[in-house]
Amino acid sequence: MTDERSASDDGSPPRGDATTGATRSATLRTTLADADIVAAAVRPDNTPEIETRVEREADGPGTVVTTVERSTTGGLRTTVDDYAVNLAVARDVAQHANRHADTQTDTTHDQ
Repeated sequence: MTDERSASDDGSPPRGDATTGATRSATLRTTLADADIVAAAVRPDNTPEIETRVEREADGPGTVVTTVERSTTGGLRTTVDDYAVNLAVARDVAQHANRHADTQTDTTHDQ
């Protein structure tokens, strides 16, 4: 986590606490086989202060990268905790769905 107190690159004042201009931020990186699916599952819960994207190296698994900004350390901690739970659930659901799809056989018969 970082505590940013400087102006942004475009010269505008930093977002965050109205009295100090402080913004707390955290970036979480999670490499997953189903990165696109997991990112799509957690994105609907994003607020304007949360950005989720997928980064990918050539032919490698994707990495879900989420940056969270909050004006207070407690708010950042709570948001990161909530996000981590959502991410774990999305990952587990994607893994179970893939396992289920892999075990399905064609049950149609010629009649």
